[in-house]
Amino acid sequence: MATTPRTRFFRILVCVALILSLLTFNAAVSPGLTSVTVATAAPLSFDTATRARVNATYGRLPLYFEANQGQSDPQVRFLARGGGHTLFLTPTEAVLVLTKQDPSLQTVLRMTFMGASPQAQIMGQREVTGKVNYFLGNDPAKWRTNVPTYAAVRYEGLYPGVDLVYYGNNQQLEYDLVVAPGADPSQIALSFKGADRLELDANGDLVLHTATGAIRQHKPVIYQDVGGHQVAIPGGYVLQGAHRVGFQVAAYDESRPLVIDPMILLYSTYLGGANAYGLDGDKSYGVFEGSSGVAVDTDRNAYVVGTTGSTDFPTTRGAFQTTFGGGADAFVTKLNPSGSGIVYSTYLGGVRDDSGSGIAVDVDGNAYVTGATVSTDFPTTSGAFQIIHSIAYPPCDTDPLSWICLDAFVVKLNPGGSGLVYSTYLGGVGPDAGYGIAVDASGQAYVTGDS
Repeated sequence: MATTPRTRFFRILVCVALILSLLTFNAAVSPGLTSVTVATAAPLSFDTATRARVNATYGRLPLYFEANQGQSDPQVRFLARGGGHTLFLTPTEAVLVLTKQDPSLQTVLRMTFMGASPQAQIMGQREVTGKVNYFLGNDPAKWRTNVPTYAAVRYEGLYPGVDLVYYGNNQQLEYDLVVAPGADPSQIALSFKGADRLELDANGDLVLHTATGAIRQHKPVIYQDVGGHQVAIPGGYVLQGAHRVGFQVAAYDESRPLVIDPMILLYSTYLGGANAYGLDGDKSYGVFEGSSGVAVDTDRNAYVVGTTGSTDFPTTRGAFQTTFGGGADAFVTKLNPSGSGIVYSTYLGGVRDDSGSGIAVDVDGNAYVTGATVSTDFPTTSGAFQIIHSIAYPPCDTDPLSWICLDAFVVKLNPGGSGLVYSTYLGGVGPDAGYGIAVDASGQAYVTGDS
């Protein structure tokens, strides 16, 4: 069959991306896995620009599962590689290896389904056209060619009446627990090794704290298919011990299948500028740039709020404020579900110091932000509750860094990040700051802080 230039380019790109991945590390799972074995091949010569383009494109490739045909430990049935992580699926557990830019900094996280059947039938589903080839070393007997890849892997009979399906949503790993009619979802329990601690946050997400950062599993979407429509069933995670998690599910129609669908957020990214110095540019205050709040909408876009001193913080065309105001500014950035791109990013501040502390998002994608400001020209909107800074007199005129000059602010950004639905100061004659914010179903904001 003839191939088009576009097809040939894509094949070359995939091959180069796989080579780069293999040069990073080749992890092997052993029965008592406590570390990762690293194997390297002879280095290839890529200039910086080419490597960056290949890695960026590789990071956008969908998550697929390779059948293990000798390229990994015999216990492994399927494996999946992504930017900074490799997943190994064995009959009894899923082993996730996370690697930062420094290959010596790795986290090995093991997720085991407690009490599950070790005889569950494991099969690849929805085979894709791409194949994987391993040409490492000079012994052809050790090469592996035409390794099939799949869009999903199914564990049939994980528990009595319960199947497990792993699949990719772009570069994000998801898994569905499919409970057959009459089966008991309370028998499902997950045990984690490799995490320092587990916690459930205010959104019901499961946060696993590891040496290389936090891994977040979204509160599961639990539903039943009724007449082609998903009917949501209330429920979520429940901690059953220091390293064990189960699921609680409200009453549902036990004559129909039930699906429990979590998602593991695997991406991490830097977000910042090059000159995050000082307050009013004074380096004696040290480098500062950080996020202080994150919210996630129903489409799994992430909204980040924080504070920056960078004049080159990444903003997007058409955003509300693309130019640094001065001193320090709050920022609001919306990232797509895979973390591979910015939907919008904006400064939020005046000529003096402003900091963002809390963020929430409503069902329409409006972002609600709170923080503190000493700027008397912080952007407010006509008709808002308080459009003038409450302390517009000395010493704030002469000492803009004075802590007594703080007013809290509350801002509602439209879904595109291009404008303010409303913006108001919130303060009195003393120092005030907003720390946290929540929004109800009718769009009313609730702010907590200090005064």
